Amino acid sequence: MLVDSPLQGTIVSVEVATGDQVRAGQTLVIVESMKMEHLVSADSAGVVTELYAVAGGTVMPGDRLAVVDEAAVPTTRLVADEPASSEPTGMRPDLAEVLSRHALGYDASRPESVERRRRTAQRTARENVEDLCDPGSLVEYGPLAIAAQRRRRTVDDLMRRTPADGLVAGVATVDGHPTIVMSYDYTVLAGTQGLQNHRKKDRLFELAERQRLPIVFFTEGGGGRPGDTDGSGISGLDCLAFNLFASLSALVPLVGITSGRCFAGNAALLGCCDVIIATAGSNIGMGGPAMIEGGGLGIVAPEDVGPMEVQVPNGVVDIAVADEAEAVATAKRYLSYFRGAGGAGGAGGAGAGGAAGAVDAPDQNLLRHLIPENRLRIYDVRSVIETLADTGSVLEIRRDFGLGMVTVLARIDGLALGIIANNPTHLAGAIDADGADKAARFMQLCDAFDLPLLFLCDTPGIMVGPEVEKSALVRHVSRLFVTGASLTVPFFTIVLRKGYGLGAQAMAGGSFKAPLFTVAWPTGEFGGMGLEGAVRLGYRKELEAASDPDALFAELVGRMYEQGKAANAATYFEFDDVIDPADSRRWITTAIRSSPPPAPRTGKKRPCIDTW
Repeated sequence: MLVDSPLQGTIVSVEVATGDQVRAGQTLVIVESMKMEHLVSADSAGVVTELYAVAGGTVMPGDRLAVVDEAAVPTTRLVADEPASSEPTGMRPDLAEVLSRHALGYDASRPESVERRRRTAQRTARENVEDLCDPGSLVEYGPLAIAAQRRRRTVDDLMRRTPADGLVAGVATVDGHPTIVMSYDYTVLAGTQGLQNHRKKDRLFELAERQRLPIVFFTEGGGGRPGDTDGSGISGLDCLAFNLFASLSALVPLVGITSGRCFAGNAALLGCCDVIIATAGSNIGMGGPAMIEGGGLGIVAPEDVGPMEVQVPNGVVDIAVADEAEAVATAKRYLSYFRGAGGAGGAGGAGAGGAAGAVDAPDQNLLRHLIPENRLRIYDVRSVIETLADTGSVLEIRRDFGLGMVTVLARIDGLALGIIANNPTHLAGAIDADGADKAARFMQLCDAFDLPLLFLCDTPGIMVGPEVEKSALVRHVSRLFVTGASLTVPFFTIVLRKGYGLGAQAMAGGSFKAPLFTVAWPTGEFGGMGLEGAVRLGYRKELEAASDPDALFAELVGRMYEQGKAANAATYFEFDDVIDPADSRRWITTAIRSSPPPAPRTGKKRPCIDTW
């Protein structure tokens, strides 16, 4: 058997001598080429009868290195036999080092940090991430990163005290769907934004755009970090994270979760999210106590900056929850509405979120009795929504802000959709500035991700009066018209009771002919303005001259009601039908299922979803 060099290189080692017995596969010569060592081995067992290789010599492809006689009887010394098996034994040092480095970031290696979280009744970043992700599904990016403070601290100290540079981030599955998951770690430098974790965010945000993956971001932390020393810049204002994250708006679902303190840059990222979920006791602010004091604005406690009693009713927080466990469960539930025809990114579509098998729903006959026969009596529109939707499928957004509007995600016969309803218990359902803002943004959210929209109309119109005009009402309510006119998803309107004036048109995309259908329940009533106001304005002289103005007023209102009630108004075909309330689900599902699926797309339908 002739043994020749397979390549050009330098002989760095000759492993045998003339007369040695060798076995098949045994290394005879080691040749180095381009800084890599190549093992030249015997193809079969035998005895080395000739040896040409010399350590340090240069060889070309085909140069003879040795001759092995396969038939020779070994009469000379034997080369020590190498193990017949190369089964691994023990842990390689390089692997052991990597595993020990990873372990430094795990909770088991950081008992003091875990204990600090327990004292505030909070979970660690990794506990939240593990709860959110399907078991074993997280592929973490940058877990060995450390804070950029090598000029002031030892690497060993940084590895132990700043694991992952305070940001746990990666790709996982959430309920079986690929999702980017990120969490600031408050036990690492108060969850501040450091040089390396900014770079990690950039990396994950780019992946989200490339692969159309939704993001769930736990944002607790104190904002920018002044203590990093290893960068070459001055202000860090050229970091890309805020631009990259904001550019994802309306492309993929963005879910923000916060617990505890969330200030400055962390709060800015939270504010870019489609939905903000916050736990009781959280504080959210564009500047924390240090920035407030640094601005010469006094000394304040963290608990006084953006507490939940401020940030929930003012609309910053979309969903308030008790604790992090409920926050994670709510995030999973929220994402579930946006899975369907849009693919991995989670975008929905007509028919998105369809449930397999039978769908549980309340008895639809109950809908016949939820609107009081007394047309002046208030009722709870949420009971209408809960009865209309599949059992347990309703998730309300911004419940404590814009009280005149109710905005929910729900399913009807397994089909995911958004529902916007007037709330007759607040201003009789009249639309004010906050309610308009809330509904218009929700319309953008649903349209961006292909969720059909159902409007439940019961409004006397747009709110009027000197006081409400101080809220810039004209501009705010007009958002309903311009947003409604830009909707591309299927939408439809059911008039539960009052359908008056511009407010009713705003609840139908600007016109009763704009939705795929506009129908009324038997309790519906219609007019260019509220009946009582129309009588007072139109019959002012008659009322002033009447001997019994109250009786005349009631008579005139009754007469106008008979003219404008649903059964009579339908004869003029200003809307499509008056239906049995129990038949509402059939109208809705027929409209959704008869709509073409959303066109495939790689970009956005809308430039962004308004943060407000």
